Amino acid sequence: MLTASVKNSLNELIGLLEQLSDTDYTFPCPELSGATIGEHTRHIIEMYQCLQKQYYTGVVNYDLRARNKQIQTDSLFAITQIEEVKANLDLENKPLVLQQVIDGQAITIESNYTRELLYNLEHCIHHQALIKVGLLHCQAIAIDDNFGVARSTIEYRKQCAQ
Repeated sequence: MLTASVKNSLNELIGLLEQLSDTDYTFPCPELSGATIGEHTRHIIEMYQCLQKQYYTGVVNYDLRARNKQIQTDSLFAITQIEEVKANLDLENKPLVLQQVIDGQAITIESNYTRELLYNLEHCIHHQALIKVGLLHCQAIAIDDNFGVARSTIEYRKQCAQ
């Protein structure tokens, strides 16, 4: 169920990227403080990549992202990276340790793969919402109404419509 939701969210992102020119993909959006859709896409992809690559060590540190400029400047390359992430989602749940430095202080938190996958899904949706704002300068882009909307909000809206 969770991996299906992750794949759905990533497929929505692919659907968007297939419609964008690299000019639109790399346009510094004033509404995003000059960030680009490509930068937000790279961030989404690299969070999933961190989880997948570090899964085998049992220690996940999202600060160790590669920050691959090609992902944020080449939408076709980004799509290949998303496809690779999707192909490697089905990992067994196991305990993980999350490491991060906050305000100069190193912290570790016990977690597990399923929890981190859920975190990445929510994180992806958050960045998709920002990407949706960045689309204001693009013409004739078709995205699902639920692109960038939390799954709990979608469910709530369904309940209200009944």
